[in-house]
Amino acid sequence: MSAAETEADAVVVDRVVVSASPAEVRLEDQIAWYDAKSQHNQRWFKLLKVCQIITAAAIPVAAGASAPAWLVGGAGALIVVLEGLQQLQQYQQNWITYRSTCERLKHEKFLFAARAGPYASSEPEALLAERVESLVSQEHAAWVSQREEAARGVGNSQ
Repeated sequence: MSAAETEADAVVVDRVVVSASPAEVRLEDQIAWYDAKSQHNQRWFKLLKVCQIITAAAIPVAAGASAPAWLVGGAGALIVVLEGLQQLQQYQQNWITYRSTCERLKHEKFLFAARAGPYASSEPEALLAERVESLVSQEHAAWVSQREEAARGVGNSQ
């Protein structure tokens, strides 16, 4: 077995590398994925909102300074475009959904590590695999449903 394969099947606990089951490796992978996606969506949401706020605040200043009408109108249009991007990409909702799923996965991780709650059973690793996949499947099903609903909304407005 190569060093890369060994690292892929290991989990670091208090700076000690511990051999991990496939369920634990999957759990760590999913926590990392949801954490990264949550941060990505949070950054984009906040960036778009900050740009909207700055642009909105600049409109009355530009109008008061007798800026050309195209500049004031363009700033208003920019706000609409930024909000449209936010609605299309759903950065805020994705941020919250991904963060929530990540935190639920972390909760499972700590219960499993302590062999507490449902993991006090005789087969905790099998239960971990089932519960992790259940959480991921629920989030994925909600995402698909949201996309289908958004597509229907776009199709109905035309």
